[in-house]
Amino acid sequence: KALVDNPDSVKVNRTVDEMGVLITLDVHPDDMGKIIGRSGNTAKAIRTLLRVVGMKNDARVNLKINEPEGGKGPNTATASVDQAMEDLKA
Repeated sequence: KALVDNPDSVKVNRTVDEMGVLITLDVHPDDMGKIIGRSGNTAKAIRTLLRVVGMKNDARVNLKINEPEGGKGPNTATASVDQAMEDLKA
């Protein structure tokens, strides 16, 4: 919560299963850039810290950052390229 401008919008959910621990993170759309960081460096650092904590506790810990509502949608250029490739296969 210290990394973002809207700490009240931060939601963290923890799910434990046979694969380990999955932490899902929901943040305000304006804070996505701060959580991900330049070239994804902040997200990589958070994941590294979680991996270290997991190793100390003999658990696998993964982080999933959910795309906020109203955020960037799927890249339409990629979608059209994928559709073109499917059309070629047909």
